[in-house]
Amino acid sequence: MDYEPPFLNTYKTLLEKGLEEDSKNDDDDLYSMVDRRYEEQLPLIDLERLNNKDEREECMKEISEAASEWGFFQVINHGISNEVMENMISEQMKLFREPFVNKLSAETVFNLSPNTYRWGNPCATKLRQLSWIEAFHFPLTDIPNMEPHITLRSSLEDFATRMATLGENLVEILAIKVNMNSNHFQENYLPKSSFIRLNRYPPCPISSKVYGILPHSDTSFLTILYQDQIGGLQLMKDGKWVDVKPNPSALVVNIGDLFQALSNNVYKSIKHRVVAAEEERFSTAFFYCPFNDAVIQSENKPALYKKFTLREYRQQTLKDVNQTGDKVGLSRFVL
Repeated sequence: MDYEPPFLNTYKTLLEKGLEEDSKNDDDDLYSMVDRRYEEQLPLIDLERLNNKDEREECMKEISEAASEWGFFQVINHGISNEVMENMISEQMKLFREPFVNKLSAETVFNLSPNTYRWGNPCATKLRQLSWIEAFHFPLTDIPNMEPHITLRSSLEDFATRMATLGENLVEILAIKVNMNSNHFQENYLPKSSFIRLNRYPPCPISSKVYGILPHSDTSFLTILYQDQIGGLQLMKDGKWVDVKPNPSALVVNIGDLFQALSNNVYKSIKHRVVAAEEERFSTAFFYCPFNDAVIQSENKPALYKKFTLREYRQQTLKDVNQTGDKVGLSRFVL
């Protein structure tokens, strides 16, 4: 099919070498240490309770505790209608069915920023650094200028508007619980600095040997994810990997590195990954972020991290990925 990224041809040498090495080490299981005990325990929070004065405080407490203990939680009654989600997924599927050559030229075809379309991992030097994924990264500032896909632009705008509102509400609640000014985010950061990532995981013929997405933590303040019912998302809990079982009514929320630093480690940015599979999968993520020169500095003392900007953090991450193949993250900024 002309829309599939050429994983097998592009990464032929890497795949052959990696499969040969894996065949000599049968005990080296890529998806080992999955703990099924936690699968049903990921916090599920009904945001409708925020509208009830008798339940609001308890609901806010549950959100804060989930962000602190798990770094992940699911929300229902979140204010994003099924229609908005279904339109977004429908347009997303159409976009990924575009010929591969068109996706490679997304900047000119759709009037977008450079590197909007990404696939695989051009920095991979071994099989386990390869992500079996293709994705479109849409900065919110790009969306109004998109051409010529009017229905895609409309779906992205609807999705972004509602996700931004949800993100703002959640970060304000979380800020209150660590004694930050509840207006901190409104006063210091621009909603338009956030972005949407549309993910597609192509069918993978060697799904036990590669990742869908490599283990990582998010840079954002907050990430809000809609995953389809096939699933595949896993998070790290107590040294074990835990499946995040899909819930058709829920969105998955996780804390990013910037909020861990801002909260002085009260909230946790947790490593997570996506498994590869033989079945095609889709997900849609909204990353709530500051602008590049926003200063990240905890109001709680003593601060555990030196102050830094998002630009500095991204520059350090890029340097680490190019040198080591992995994101080192917050440990680079510890005081």
